[in-house]
Amino acid sequence: MRIVGRHLNGGGLAARVLRGSMVTLIGFGGGQALRLVSNLILTRLLVPEAFGLMMLVTVLIIGLKMFSDIGIAQSILRSPRGDEQLFLDTAWSLDLIRGALLWGLACLLARPMADFYDIPQLAQLLPVTALVLLIGGFEPTRVDTAARHMELGRITAFELASQACGILVMIGLAALTGSVWALVAGQIVASLIRLGLMVRGLPGQGNRFRIDPTALRELLGFGIWIFASTVAGYLAAQGDKLVLSKFLTLEMLGIYNIGYFLAAVPGMLGGALVGRLMIPLYRERPPSASAANFAALRRFRFLLSGSLVGLGLFLAVIGVWLVGLLYDPRYAAAGPVLVLLSLAFLPQLIVQSYDQIALTVGASRMFCLVSVARGALMLACVGAGAAWLGLKGAVLGQALAYLLSYPIVAWLAWRYGAWDPVHDAIMGLVSIVGAGFALWLHAATIAALP
Repeated sequence: MRIVGRHLNGGGLAARVLRGSMVTLIGFGGGQALRLVSNLILTRLLVPEAFGLMMLVTVLIIGLKMFSDIGIAQSILRSPRGDEQLFLDTAWSLDLIRGALLWGLACLLARPMADFYDIPQLAQLLPVTALVLLIGGFEPTRVDTAARHMELGRITAFELASQACGILVMIGLAALTGSVWALVAGQIVASLIRLGLMVRGLPGQGNRFRIDPTALRELLGFGIWIFASTVAGYLAAQGDKLVLSKFLTLEMLGIYNIGYFLAAVPGMLGGALVGRLMIPLYRERPPSASAANFAALRRFRFLLSGSLVGLGLFLAVIGVWLVGLLYDPRYAAAGPVLVLLSLAFLPQLIVQSYDQIALTVGASRMFCLVSVARGALMLACVGAGAAWLGLKGAVLGQALAYLLSYPIVAWLAWRYGAWDPVHDAIMGLVSIVGAGFALWLHAATIAALP
């Protein structure tokens, strides 16, 4: 215990990584627990169509956000000027302009999107929900500065508090109205509370609107490739929902969303850890610099991917039972969806820590090229699979896209000395054996999917 305490209280890289990992795990676990509780309550207050509709709105909002991402947070994490106030104010000013433009764009796109999907409600839901983008533009750069130094405790507490408040609003309004608007109101309230807590509760100097030409050139020079990368990343992460929105009813889309919500837990946990820890870790311990650095990263990577793959396989094995236990019979089909998605995500969990090395060394162009390739593969495979086999084909397409993208991701990691074929082979073998068992166990329920 004394050794653990000394590591936790120290100021070195190992101590900061350990503290950051623990705080991220606590925050993620708390956030997922809140989401699960709210999900269980809301599925009893709202019909499946409401979740399908809100999933589509969320996918479009995420699309707007990612299609305009210029890597401001990543720039603050990696730049030598990441602690300079003039640089931070320039970054904040760009984010503020971006938030306002995004909300305006959402208002313009609302009617065309409603017509395209033949869902009239989108014309009202999209502009109102997009207020979260406008609110997010005011978020202080002190959030990114804290992440730069792996000081994540207060941020995590604020995120959980705002999420809890938003959920309470959702549940209260859903009980009163039974309307999808309860989900929209909860998101807006959570965004406002998060902003207030971050502005008032984080130490450091406040931001003001000003733009430094030198900082602007650095931010945009790095960010232009991040912009293209996030467009591709959006297609990779949300392409299944965009495609399935044209093939499934809102009811089935809502059921798919329940299965996705549970299956995505390992990937979301990995993304939270990788997004907050890998750039600082790669920055201070580049794997190509020494065998000791590579060995330390291998140990961290085995711990990370072993935990994530194990969790994914566990969800695949208990998926049908878990959905039957937690949800009412209207959502029973989410069980086999959970099984299939949990298995489809396994290849991505194995390589999740690789691509951050490119951002660490400032090679945003390389990161972009890899992201574009992955996004194109995802959209093509999911589209072909959905057209051929419907829902099951779309899930199979996701697995195929992740497998086909492995050589590309491995090449990127190899280029900067981070590729670890031993790790990948061992975790791949574990995934194959576990997936075979899960498919055998749930073959009948999977076959019954539409």
